[in-house]
Amino acid sequence: MLSVIALVGRPNVGKSTLFNRLTRTRDAIVADFAGLTRDRHYGTAKLGKRQFIVVDTGGLEDSAEGAIFEKMAGQTMQAIAEADLVMFMVDVRAGLAGQDHEIARYLRRLGKPVLLVANKAEGMKGSAQLAEFHELGLGEIYPISAAHGQGVRDLLELAAEQLPQALPDVQADDDANQAEGEESEEDEREAGPIRIAVAGRPNAGKSTLINAWLGEDRLVTFDMPGTTRDAIRVPFTRDGKAYELIDTAGLRRKGKVFQAIEKFSVVKTLQAIEGAQVVVLVIDATVGVTDQDAHIAGFILESGRAVVVAINKWDALDRYQREQLARSLELRLAFMKFATVKHISALKRQGLGPLWKAIDAAYAAATCKMPTAKLTRLLQEAVQYQAPRKGGGYRPKPRYAHQGGMNPPVIVIHGNSLDGLGQSYLRFLETWFRKAFKLEGTPLRIELRTTDNPYAGRE
Repeated sequence: MLSVIALVGRPNVGKSTLFNRLTRTRDAIVADFAGLTRDRHYGTAKLGKRQFIVVDTGGLEDSAEGAIFEKMAGQTMQAIAEADLVMFMVDVRAGLAGQDHEIARYLRRLGKPVLLVANKAEGMKGSAQLAEFHELGLGEIYPISAAHGQGVRDLLELAAEQLPQALPDVQADDDANQAEGEESEEDEREAGPIRIAVAGRPNAGKSTLINAWLGEDRLVTFDMPGTTRDAIRVPFTRDGKAYELIDTAGLRRKGKVFQAIEKFSVVKTLQAIEGAQVVVLVIDATVGVTDQDAHIAGFILESGRAVVVAINKWDALDRYQREQLARSLELRLAFMKFATVKHISALKRQGLGPLWKAIDAAYAAATCKMPTAKLTRLLQEAVQYQAPRKGGGYRPKPRYAHQGGMNPPVIVIHGNSLDGLGQSYLRFLETWFRKAFKLEGTPLRIELRTTDNPYAGRE
């Protein structure tokens, strides 16, 4: 088991900046905006041959009122409970605040190892401003600048010395893997966890769905659009399979995105969709299928991701409303007829089993291996069943096919005069291949390669 370090403190003291510095990523959104982080955010930090888990948390603010702030505090308390060591961050330039005393009192009661980290201390080492933080009674103060990296490595080395658990030797594992033989990138991707992004409009129930899967309040859920601001990745194991669940921020219409924070959230969501292997598109049944739902579905299709449509809050509709929603789904998402639609209630944990079956089926279809011999035979059978029409005086002649890629599956067809194949015939071929390989829940792309005429240009 890897040791865990939790970053805690008041809002806007630089926890997410230090998280990105330690993990050498840009996973956490950083901006000069208090209360930006709301959920626990996990990452892996390395120091030489050693590694450990770092947890970014939301700011603790005792004076803040409201249920959402209470839930944010609950997430932070859970991170502290999981941690082997706590980095309590304070802002040197803002000075000591009353809330710092409250946090320090709570940490002293727990009795866990705590490092008092004074951030934004560039050029202030030995300054008198650091001395006031001795009032917190947490021992030595470690000045750093998370934004510039000053003192961060020394802090990391000190944390590694105080961690109670032995850290794994990453280099030894790498050497063992090399001795066994290097795997291809494709094999490594297949061996890794299946990445599932949960996307949709704000307040559709994305975080509630992930919490229902996990069986715990892992993510902050609140009846307010925009509760989730970052793309939160959560490891999950089901029936012996490893998954990585990615909760994303809700996507609104471009004209309604004003804050820079929300623009960053949109970018993170789009990146999560592109990096996922299966996307669960959550639609709020009480609102219906909106234009924005169609836009999100269109981006998923352009990205080539496998997709399952989850109609959430289905239990809140009567029979007439369900019929209207079904018509709206057929009309607005007609371009995603290949996607499986499941009706669920994330809050009541209804329909989650069939949803998982659809996710596994979509992933299997997206990574399906199609032998060249079988593809060519199916192509020839399709041409015999329905020959393509003549175009420009020549009849297209598809000759053979092979697989050109996975996730999404790509079928490359070779032949003569294939430019004359119309869209209707390509849709016929797509349906033919889908039925043969049971490609449900994934886009299918067909590429045409026309053989050059060796006699072109000769008299």
